[in-house]
Amino acid sequence: MSRKLRLGMNIDHVATVRNARGSAYPDPVRAAKLAEEAGADGITAHLREDRRHITDADIEALVSNLTVPLNLEMAATDEMQAIALRHKPHAICLVPEKREERTTEGGLEVAREENRLAHFIAPLREAGSRVSIFIAADQSQIEAAHRIGAAVVELHTGAYCDLHAEGKFAERDEELARLTEMAKFAHGLGLEVHAGHGLTYDTVQPIAALPEIAELNIGHFLIGEAIFRGIKPAIAEMRRLMDEVRAE
Repeated sequence: MSRKLRLGMNIDHVATVRNARGSAYPDPVRAAKLAEEAGADGITAHLREDRRHITDADIEALVSNLTVPLNLEMAATDEMQAIALRHKPHAICLVPEKREERTTEGGLEVAREENRLAHFIAPLREAGSRVSIFIAADQSQIEAAHRIGAAVVELHTGAYCDLHAEGKFAERDEELARLTEMAKFAHGLGLEVHAGHGLTYDTVQPIAALPEIAELNIGHFLIGEAIFRGIKPAIAEMRRLMDEVRAE
């Protein structure tokens, strides 16, 4: 297992700010290029069905301008599959999606939709994209992701981060133990393990310390922190915290 931990920067909420005024700025592609310069190893963008932040034009521009890998987050729909097959991003992460949610609330239900998802990801794999499944730290979901042929699972860290923010430290530690166990389990199956959702400077190191995890995807917190620090310093501090714990 590599000591180097990759950082994927999610630039969705740069687009959220832009769309609030219906203007052309701030530009998510400019943010992505600054993130590259600051040490991000990849860029993540979620093209939602309602296009509430990232748009089709943003994906076109990211594909054309990035020199680091693009991780396209999307729902498992025919429309999104067609878009992914047209652009052939480095990675595709399937996520659950509900119109009424503010942000992704949980992991994808793989076990109950195993047959459909296996057929859904087959052409994406054949096109050369690495397919990741965003799931809860649950053994049955990890096993199902492995059976359908996913290369990667991304463990949902939202519950862990929420419990920390609420001061429920005993429950937080139980969730961390679950994430630790399931990272080991997924790695043992031969899956590459990623993690993300809700991570902050205060919560990232215990997750970054898990040796099975190869990549963290972080967005909302870093975009918020960039308001005060700037994008490059915000990312540099996250990069420092990640590297610090991996160096121990």
